[in-house]
Amino acid sequence: MYFPLSGFGRVKPENRPTDAPEAGGLAYFCAAGRGAGQVKALGIAVSLRRFSLDFLGLLLVAGGLRPSCARAQAGAPLLRELALRTDTVSYHLSRHVLAMKGEPHLYFTYRRDDETADLLVYPQPDVRKPLRLVRSADFQLLDSLTLAADGTHYRAKLRFRDLTAAQFLRLTFTAPADSAGRPPLSQTVDLLPVTRTTLEFRPTDTELFVGEEKVFDIGSNNPKNVRTTGEWTRGQDIDYRLTQEKGQLRLHVLPNNVGTRILTVRPQTEKPFLTDNNRRLSYALPPIRQDFTVKASRLRFLSVDKKEITLVEATRRQGVELILDNGRTFDLRRTYRIEDQEEPGGELIAELYIRQYLTNDRVLCWLRVYNTHRQTDSYLYIKENDQAKYVTNFNISPKTTISGLSVRHRGGDWTSNNNVNPGETVDVRLDGESLQRARFHFEDVQVVPSDSSIRSDASVVYRVQIPLTSDKKRINIFNAGQPTGFALAVREFQRPHPLDFVSITFGESPRPVTRFNGPILYDRTISDVVFGFNAAGIDTEQQLYGKQYLTFDIRTQNSKGELIEMRTIDNIVVCPDGTSVRAAFYQDKQCQVGNISLNNLLSARKTHDLDDWSTIIITVRHTQSQYTEPGFTQKLELVLKRKMKFDIDVSFPGGLLTRKPGDTGFGSFGGISLAMLGQLSFYHPEKINRLRPYKVGAGFVALNAFNLNSSDTSVERDLGIVILGSVYPTRREAKLSFPLYLGGGWLLSRGKPFFLLGPGIGVRL
Repeated sequence: MYFPLSGFGRVKPENRPTDAPEAGGLAYFCAAGRGAGQVKALGIAVSLRRFSLDFLGLLLVAGGLRPSCARAQAGAPLLRELALRTDTVSYHLSRHVLAMKGEPHLYFTYRRDDETADLLVYPQPDVRKPLRLVRSADFQLLDSLTLAADGTHYRAKLRFRDLTAAQFLRLTFTAPADSAGRPPLSQTVDLLPVTRTTLEFRPTDTELFVGEEKVFDIGSNNPKNVRTTGEWTRGQDIDYRLTQEKGQLRLHVLPNNVGTRILTVRPQTEKPFLTDNNRRLSYALPPIRQDFTVKASRLRFLSVDKKEITLVEATRRQGVELILDNGRTFDLRRTYRIEDQEEPGGELIAELYIRQYLTNDRVLCWLRVYNTHRQTDSYLYIKENDQAKYVTNFNISPKTTISGLSVRHRGGDWTSNNNVNPGETVDVRLDGESLQRARFHFEDVQVVPSDSSIRSDASVVYRVQIPLTSDKKRINIFNAGQPTGFALAVREFQRPHPLDFVSITFGESPRPVTRFNGPILYDRTISDVVFGFNAAGIDTEQQLYGKQYLTFDIRTQNSKGELIEMRTIDNIVVCPDGTSVRAAFYQDKQCQVGNISLNNLLSARKTHDLDDWSTIIITVRHTQSQYTEPGFTQKLELVLKRKMKFDIDVSFPGGLLTRKPGDTGFGSFGGISLAMLGQLSFYHPEKINRLRPYKVGAGFVALNAFNLNSSDTSVERDLGIVILGSVYPTRREAKLSFPLYLGGGWLLSRGKPFFLLGPGIGVRL
């Protein structure tokens, strides 16, 4: 096997930065675990046609070779070989190793940031314990490190994460201690991802003007790997800088001299690529060269050393020191006028006072500014005796001032109300002047990065998150450490919570009022109605509601729906208990403590004194005046249900068919009788105050009580004790009814039993 010892050469300085690695066969030869004796034997096997060059390289490094190889052996006690396969190419630790900062690295080529690789690990023959691959944030282990069927190697599958941005990429293998008492072994294999990056620059317009910046797009197969600093080059015919915006490379050019000029861009990469038959690493991409025609404007452009000047009292009266290109015709100790138009009569923007000449063909000046100016609006013209002599450009911005503050809560619109709530994430907009250059800071508040953030001279938008445990009533806003006078007011949440935290007790265990839908038929005496409050059920870790302001409307009615009494309790304040993270801020003397008894509120008739089928109507609702959003309302009806009713009825049966023992036929019909009965009425179990159409009773019946013809001997009068069942009409609105009677009893005067059947007349009072 031939090992290219001539690969000891270094990367040329002009093709790599100061941290570029050294490449060569010696580096990976030592990393593979071979000793110094093997290197000497290798020198004998060098091919004759390359003997002179390779043998010379061997002699140069022979003195330092032994320690380097010894270190490599001591650091690699586990592996005999390692292979990393990406796509269809395999990279071996014994052949594909380059030195990076004096350390051997296994290099491999990738095309995607999340490249998937197949890993083959061959341990040393004396390693008997299973190997383990230590997990890392730089890759994801898809298949565990598994011993092959032949027992000679291990295999795993892994997926890398963001290879372009990854630093210090390595694989670490460990093996537990063996039975001989040797300590656990480990070996780290440093990885060096390399990739091929291409650039393509095809400008559609090659005409430039002095002092005017122009931006071009550059195509690339991997723009993320191109190093961009955003800093301008200095002292070239055409200065440039590289930027990256939303994955697109942009080339900014700024010409300085007229004529046909060649722009030479020397881009650098973040991850290197291989050159010279995979022997050297390079970070320098091929230079981009492009010819441009640079034209001069009618006036010469003079550049300044300061592009941003703030208009304040000091810069207006005392001025600011400025270094400007020498205009050739400048006179010392003379003041020049700067306007925003070339024609005479323009607005005075600033005054330029020439102080002295500098050695680099520039002049030192005092600049006093009087008005604001933006470079994008127009050029600035330096005039002498109202005649434009030169052109320049820079920004004159007013002092940062805030004129207004707006807040937008999630799902809402912008409002001038600066109230915010703990744990809430809101958007804060500051309106004013020269805001883009400001450095705003919110006191004890975290600013959340957002793609929808706006930043301009007139408006800036921040997304801020108010801490749940914030103990401040005001969150001040600072600019560069100085208070701006604007702040956010921290207010506790005051939102209506569903009424499930309100419970009611009327003879059973407490239950939330939200569980009752429709009338509640209660067949026992209601000793009292008690309202309780679960203060722990208001605030949760996920959502805060704050104090709850409730109103209770109470009405009692009799069985006919007539009002007995009406009460209203306003502004009952229920505060979250100590389980809330904001419990310390809810302390208030108005907070409801204990339960509320309905009998303590009623004065006319207590709940235990209400008649059958009376109704207690309770309406629980949020006090709307305390909230900015609609609250909740729950209505509850308690009806005093009864299964039966006992009453004394007086009716007038007429045409009763009576039959006594010994009578033949169907018996005899009588006239109008008088009945006084104690009757049991039965209520419908599923309807409110609705009787069934039948009754059962017992009492007295005066047969033929209203027969006024006393001489008629055919009419028999008598008084009987009876048990009767009656059937009544179901219409409740009728005052006069005609029931049907059926029963029997005992005639007192005759001393005989009898049976009767017939209609009657009933009157409802």
